[in-house]
Amino acid sequence: MAFDVLPGLGSPMRRLEDPRLLTGGGRYMADAAAPHALQAVFLRSPHAHARIVAIDAAEARAMPGVATIITAADTATLGHNPAVTEIKDPAGRRHIEPPRLPIARDRVRHVGEIVAMVAAETLAQARDAAEAIMVEYDPLPAVVRGDDALRPDAPLVHDEAPGNLVCDWHKGDARAVDAAFAAAAHVARVAFRSPRILAGYIEPRGALAQWQAGCVTLTTPSQGVHLLHRILCDHILKIPREALRVVTEDVGGGFGPKLPPYPEQALSVFAAMRLERDVRWVQDRTEHHLADTHARDLVAEAALALDADGRFTAIRVEGVANFGAYVSTVNPTIPTGGMAKVITGLYAIPAAHLHLRCAFTHTAPVDAVRGAGKPEALVLLERLVDQAARETGRDPVALRRLNLIPRAAFPYATALGYRYDSGDYAALMDAVLTRTDAAGYAARRDASRAKGLRRGRGFACHLHGSGGWGTETSGVTILPDGTVEARTGTQSQGQGHATAYAQILAARLGLDPALIRIVQGDSDRIPRGGGTGGSSSTIISGATMTRAADTLIEQGRDAAAEALEAAPIDIAFEAGAYIIAGTDRRITLPDLARRLGGMKASADFADTVETWPTGIAIAEVEVDPETGAVTLDRFAAAIDAGLVVNPLLLGGQLHGGYAAGIGQALMEDARYDEDGQMQAATLMDYAMPRAGDFPDLDWISVPTPSPNNILGIKGVGELPTNGAPAAIANAVIDALAADGVTHIELPMTPARVWAALAARR
Repeated sequence: MAFDVLPGLGSPMRRLEDPRLLTGGGRYMADAAAPHALQAVFLRSPHAHARIVAIDAAEARAMPGVATIITAADTATLGHNPAVTEIKDPAGRRHIEPPRLPIARDRVRHVGEIVAMVAAETLAQARDAAEAIMVEYDPLPAVVRGDDALRPDAPLVHDEAPGNLVCDWHKGDARAVDAAFAAAAHVARVAFRSPRILAGYIEPRGALAQWQAGCVTLTTPSQGVHLLHRILCDHILKIPREALRVVTEDVGGGFGPKLPPYPEQALSVFAAMRLERDVRWVQDRTEHHLADTHARDLVAEAALALDADGRFTAIRVEGVANFGAYVSTVNPTIPTGGMAKVITGLYAIPAAHLHLRCAFTHTAPVDAVRGAGKPEALVLLERLVDQAARETGRDPVALRRLNLIPRAAFPYATALGYRYDSGDYAALMDAVLTRTDAAGYAARRDASRAKGLRRGRGFACHLHGSGGWGTETSGVTILPDGTVEARTGTQSQGQGHATAYAQILAARLGLDPALIRIVQGDSDRIPRGGGTGGSSSTIISGATMTRAADTLIEQGRDAAAEALEAAPIDIAFEAGAYIIAGTDRRITLPDLARRLGGMKASADFADTVETWPTGIAIAEVEVDPETGAVTLDRFAAAIDAGLVVNPLLLGGQLHGGYAAGIGQALMEDARYDEDGQMQAATLMDYAMPRAGDFPDLDWISVPTPSPNNILGIKGVGELPTNGAPAAIANAVIDALAADGVTHIELPMTPARVWAALAARR
C-alpha cells in the first residue's frame, strides 16, 4: 500500500487538550454532576472460595436513607458477561466458559466478588447498610496458582471445568521443533514465573446511571463505549439498545482493564431502571486491587536450539496461564495469541511451538494490561538469548546480530504464521549502541566494581503486534463557522488523541489544528467503533479520518467549481483551498463550508489493524551485593514506530510504557497468600515506580513505514512495556553472573536479589 507523508505530520506540536486539563477543566467520572443521585456500595466476599448459605438484609433495608438492597435473588433475569475472543484445543473444542453473573448466586470464587449492592441517599448511609447485611458463608479450600490448580487434588473452581482446565492450547509445528532440537549443537533453557500485576491507573473506575423517561444514560470511564453498550444490552441486561446510552468523558488512565464490562456498571443501570432514580458508584483503591482485571500470571519453561554457528533453529515454550476465577473479555487470546505474536522476536527462527494450559483459580480474573501477553513472552525469549550467549561463550550483541531478520526479508512470515510488515533491525541495534555509549561500558563496570557494586548491561529486542477491532466509522464535519468536528469510536485515556487526530486532519485539510475538535465516547452520537486497545487507535482513527477528509474534499469539488465559475476538472485542492489550476483564484475550505451551510463526510476503516513496531532497549544497572538493592543507572532504546505523527506524543508513550515495564521488573507484585487473600490490596503493599526510580529515559526513532495503512504508522503504546522487563532482567543477571547467580524471579526486589547472592555464598 502507498502511504502519504502529509505536511505538518512529524512536528512536535504540544497537546491541544493540556490547557483544559491542567486548569481544572477535566470531566472525569467523579466530576459528572448528579446532585440527587443515590450512592451505591457493593458488598464483596471476604473469602476466596465459599458457599453462600444465607443472606439476611432485613436490618439493612430498614436503615435510614436506604433505597434498595439488591442480591442475587433480585438479578435472576440478568445474563452472562461473555468473552469476545476464543481459543480452541487441537481437537477444535472451544475454551470452557462458565457463566459470569453480576452477583454471585450460590458460591463466591475470589475475594472481592460482589454478593450484594446497596443504594442509599448518602455514601455514609450506603456503607452503614452494607456493613449491616449478614452473609453466612461456608468457607471452602482455595487454589491461587495456575500450575497448582491443574493438580489432581486441587479444589475445583467450576463444576463445568474438570481439573480447572480452561483450554489446552497449542500453536506451531511440534515435529519441526523436535527435529531441530534433536539436531541442535546447543540448547539453552530457562524457567520463569511472571508475577501478577495491576493496572494502577490514577482514576479508578465508576458508574453514574441516570434515568430519564424510560432510558438510562450510563457515564463511565471506559476504553470505548460500543463494546460496553453491546454487551450490557444484548447479554447482561437484555434490553433494547435504544434504552441505554453509554457516555465516556475524560479518562484518567486505562491500560486495558477499562475495556471489559464489569458487574458494577450493569448493576448501576439495573438499579436506576428499577428505582427510576439516578445511581452513582465511585470505586476506591482497594476495590480496584481486588476486583478489576489483573495481568500476566504465567509460569513457563522455554528452550532455544542453536546450530554450530550460533544460529537459532527452533524455540519451544510450555506454560500454564492463570485465568483467575472467570474468563474475562479478551483474555483467551492474551497469554496464548499474545505470546505467539512475539515469541520469535526480531529473530529469524524457522521453527516454533507453544503449548499453554490455561487454568481457573480462586483469584480475580486476568485480562489485558499494557503489553497483553507479550512482556512475559519477551522475558522468556531474551533471557534465552543471554543464556545461550553465556553458555556458548558468545557476545550477546554479536549473537543477536547474527540472528536478526534482515531488512531485505520484509514482509517476513514468522514460524507461527504472523507477517511482520517492515523493519530494519540492524539499524536499530547500531542506533541504540551509539546512544548508550557502548564503548564506555567496560570503564563504567570497573568504576562500579571499585565502589563495591556490581554493574550489568541487559538487552531486549522487542516488538508488538498491534491489534484491536477495526469496526470504526469516522465522521468529519466542517461547520459553518469554519471549525471542524471529527467523530471517532476510539477512546483516549490520556494518550493525546485530541492532538494526534487533529494533527492528522489538519495536515490533510490544510487547516489550523486548533480549529479541530475530536468527539468520542458517546454511543448515541457515534455510529460504531471498536474502542481503544492493542495500540491501534491512531492506526484505526487516524487512517479512517484521513479517508473521510479525502471524501469531504472530493465532495466539495463541484461546489468549489461553481463558486469559482470553473469546470470541476480544473479544480485542484492545495493547502486548505480549492484553486483553479494555473491561476491565483481560490476559495478556502472554511469559506466553502460557510457558503454551503456546512460540509460533512464519513468513512469506514479500510486499512489493516495489524502493524509491527519494534525496538531494542539497553538497560544498565548497579547492584549492591550487601543489600540486594538494584539501581537503574541507564536506559535507552531505538524505536521503529513507522512514520511519526508527533514526536512529543511518541516520547510520552515511550516514557510511560518503559516505566510500567520497569515497575514490573523491579517491584510490582499483586500476590495472594495460599488462602486466596490478596497481600497487595492497597498502595501501602503494592509498590509502583516513582520518578526517583528512573534515570533519564533516552530514545531515538529509526522508522520504517508500515505498508498496512495509508499513513505508514505503527502502534506504539504497548511496545515499550514489552521490552523493559527483559532488559532489566538481563541486566541484573549480567551484573551478578560473576557471583554465580543465573536466575532471579521477577520482580527483582532487594530481598530476592540478596537471597540469590546469599545462596551462592
